Amino acid sequence: MSAVPSTETAGAGTLVTYDAHPERYCHWQLALEGPVATLSMNVNEDKGIKPGYKLKLNSYDLGVDIELYDALNRIRFEHPEVKVVVMTSARERMFCSGANIYMLGLSSHAWKVNFCKFTNETRNGIEDSSRHEGLKFLAAVNGSVAGGGYELALACDEILMIDDRSSAVSLPEVPLLGVLPGTGGLTRVTDKRRVRRDLADVFATTSEGVRADRAKQWKLVDHVAKPQQFKDAVQARVEALARQSKRPGAAKGVMLPALARTIDEAGLHYQHVEVALDRKARLATITVSAPKEAQPENIEGILAAGAAWWPLAMARELDDAILMLRTNELEIGTWLLKTRGDIDSVLAADTALAANAEHWFVRATIGMLRRTLARLDVSSRTLFAIVDQGSCFAGTLFELVLAADRSFMLALAEGESAAPQIALSEANFGTYPMVNRRTRILNRFCEEPQPVEAARAHLGGKLAAEAARELGLVTFTPDELDWDEELRIALEERASLSPDALTGLEANLRFTGTETMETRIFARLSAWQNWIFNRPNAVGEQGALKVYGTGGKAKFNWERV
Repeated sequence: MSAVPSTETAGAGTLVTYDAHPERYCHWQLALEGPVATLSMNVNEDKGIKPGYKLKLNSYDLGVDIELYDALNRIRFEHPEVKVVVMTSARERMFCSGANIYMLGLSSHAWKVNFCKFTNETRNGIEDSSRHEGLKFLAAVNGSVAGGGYELALACDEILMIDDRSSAVSLPEVPLLGVLPGTGGLTRVTDKRRVRRDLADVFATTSEGVRADRAKQWKLVDHVAKPQQFKDAVQARVEALARQSKRPGAAKGVMLPALARTIDEAGLHYQHVEVALDRKARLATITVSAPKEAQPENIEGILAAGAAWWPLAMARELDDAILMLRTNELEIGTWLLKTRGDIDSVLAADTALAANAEHWFVRATIGMLRRTLARLDVSSRTLFAIVDQGSCFAGTLFELVLAADRSFMLALAEGESAAPQIALSEANFGTYPMVNRRTRILNRFCEEPQPVEAARAHLGGKLAAEAARELGLVTFTPDELDWDEELRIALEERASLSPDALTGLEANLRFTGTETMETRIFARLSAWQNWIFNRPNAVGEQGALKVYGTGGKAKFNWERV
């Protein structure tokens, strides 16, 4: 099996999958030594995920990032003894030259945007694990670093750069490629590292970058060290970061087996997640199932279940399904979110999560759920939640309703035994913050506390359609007579609208009120980067991305638009 993402043939043609394992890595070396994991980038230039380019100078494409994402998850779950991850390069004088330019020049617009989004999500995940799980990260920059390579370093808690009088740090996209410096890179420079605007302007328009001494002076890196002191400096920073970690240090990890996923003409099939595809209607129905068996309540039982524990198994499957759809089903613009199973079993799983939340494995599982739900929030797809007969939108699974752009809940006659119900748990009030650091229920009500408190008063209770609508927890509550027709009209109307307009609409509405570095990254990815990547100055026949490396010079349309 290939180390880069595998391909499988199904109804839509050749699919990119997100499967990886350390034994099959082509681009990363993972070394473990007590509380330290070292991830060394050593990109195989002949193993790009697509043909037509070579990954020279430790440049990366989607396949490199998929391996990185896999390695990070294995450190989180399989190696709880690790307190610090050192991100470095296996090559001398070259840390990472960033996203492969020839790949970007050859790629479709959709591929570039999906690639940038996944890259940013992976870097956001590094910061998320540091903030919530106590897994600390050190970028040991042992050579020149540019573009997306610097973005990777920026995601770490600290950056230590070698001062060898030749290595430089740069965001050269503006002068070399005619595009925005990585969205995440430019935003982290100002929002995270607090680099002055004027210095950031000079930095981002200087193709050769700056060397170590000036990089530290401008706050682009935290520490510098001469080559002969570099190894000792890395060790010193590792020890300092390890003291900040709340990871256990001595615990048995939980192995992550390959996902049991089947792909056929009908869609994607997992144990707890089903994805049904209707390509003619440009529609995907994602159905998440509640636990089918009693779930363990104490940590001993949870650890015994391991990766098969429902919260983790379901999160991994849903995460994979989201990524598969985003990458392979570009024309399917609407995702219907459904659930099946018993509400009480979901609430019981939430109770176990809350009761054991301080244990490293449960904390890591909550992190996986949090990051998976966050991936939904920034997916450029219409999300409709369907609360019908057999649904179990409760607690953790009710986050799917809160993530949706609209929700439809079937209203049956009073006393009808099969009437759908929803339920809230403590998980809805702080366990899974969005990237704007707000809960989805607070975000739903535009940060107004009164409706949130009104909903919280019903914690643990089961709410039928009328009560759910009155509390503002669902959008529409058609009865049996109108249900099919209202859904049909809503879906046909959505399918008739411009996908570009909907992407802009949804991106604007999903994050209300307070902005964070992460929301600005994704807003800029959705707006500025998308626009720039479509302009001839970047991707036209004589655009900067097209002529890079040919010896020719880009020809720009000089109008400011």
